[in-house]
Amino acid sequence: MYKILILTFLSSLLFHVGCSQSNQVATTKVEETSQKPGPAVEKIEKTEEEWRAQLSETEFYILREKGTERSFTGKYWDNKKDGIYFCSGCNLSLFDAETKFKSGTGWPSFYQPIAKGHVIEYTDSSHGMARTEVVCGRCDGHLGHVFNDGPNPTGLRYCINGNILQFKEK
Repeated sequence: MYKILILTFLSSLLFHVGCSQSNQVATTKVEETSQKPGPAVEKIEKTEEEWRAQLSETEFYILREKGTERSFTGKYWDNKKDGIYFCSGCNLSLFDAETKFKSGTGWPSFYQPIAKGHVIEYTDSSHGMARTEVVCGRCDGHLGHVFNDGPNPTGLRYCINGNILQFKEK
């Protein structure tokens, strides 16, 4: 029993340390990547009541309460069509399907946002670990997290909740 407790503790410690290091590397790599300069993104603000009236329960939970859908249950995790992904909260373009890749995580994953300023990064130290949260550049809605285990050319994986995306084919 004692060995199991020690192994559990060590596994947990390694996981948290790995996530902390991912945060530092991801932030550095984001600054090095070249993205299309986007036009200035005008912020929108709404009351909680206005957001509740506009969004579905699931969208509100994810975008406004920083929730997460279960893997392999959201929209678009396996979408292979060519197009653009938009924020469900404010319709800001977020990701081009050309940057989407199969990560095996069960969430839509991209290696780069569509333009600078469309996806904003913040340090997220909830749940006992340090990660980089990504939010919509217009409505500040929670999108997901970015990690440093993605493919070239950026080495980043933007792991996004599919239920807060809208998709328009090109």
